[in-house]
Amino acid sequence: MSKEEIEFPSLEVCLSPALLHLHEVKGSIVVIIDVLRATSTICTALYNGATRVIPVATVPDCIRIGAELGAITAGERDGRVAEGLEHGNSPFEYSPAFIQNKTLVLTTTNGTKLLHMAKDAEQIITGSFPNLSAVCDYLVAQKRPVILGCAAWKDRVNLEDTLFAGAVISRIKEHFHINDDAALAAEMLYTFNKDNIQEMMTQASHYKRLAKFGLQKDIQYCLTPDGANVLPIYKNGELVIAK
Repeated sequence: MSKEEIEFPSLEVCLSPALLHLHEVKGSIVVIIDVLRATSTICTALYNGATRVIPVATVPDCIRIGAELGAITAGERDGRVAEGLEHGNSPFEYSPAFIQNKTLVLTTTNGTKLLHMAKDAEQIITGSFPNLSAVCDYLVAQKRPVILGCAAWKDRVNLEDTLFAGAVISRIKEHFHINDDAALAAEMLYTFNKDNIQEMMTQASHYKRLAKFGLQKDIQYCLTPDGANVLPIYKNGELVIAK
């Protein structure tokens, strides 16, 4: 084992939930990344005063748990508000006036699925551009192996989650041992596009999907760093701000 491997924890990128079984989740911090829009909405809701966010896999679970807790129930399927729920996955729905001191029960197409798949991790946190700095600072401070887990789109690799993984790596790579081609690819994608991410993302499949619903404002927010710079951490089935 090299000196570099002894001194630094490992950092890897999982580009799709379909590849998670290839990574050693146990003993690692897994960062759940679903930039458009689950993890952007999660950090925004907590930043604006939500007491907790409970991620669930299905709409029926969302409705049931929400009723039991008197919570706000929200979620999307294929980019639109899920049938049976009143609220969707737009960060702009969760202003302080609406969400402060409330519980949000959330289900999404991709992000909540990956979170539950990573349940055996040492820690689970969520990341997106609105809390980029909080994620980076936390990972450096923990000095533990890291898997940047991209929620992707129905197991297909997407640009936005890969870009965010690359943004994290570009900031913290000096603190980690990286021997992972997916991580190198993510960093290169971000480095080559960091000055025109908004324009580059207009070519992305999920951008086009959401743009059809008039959600360009959501997309712009979700690609902008540090607008909701708190760190959601998953504990006892819920996401709260790490202390």
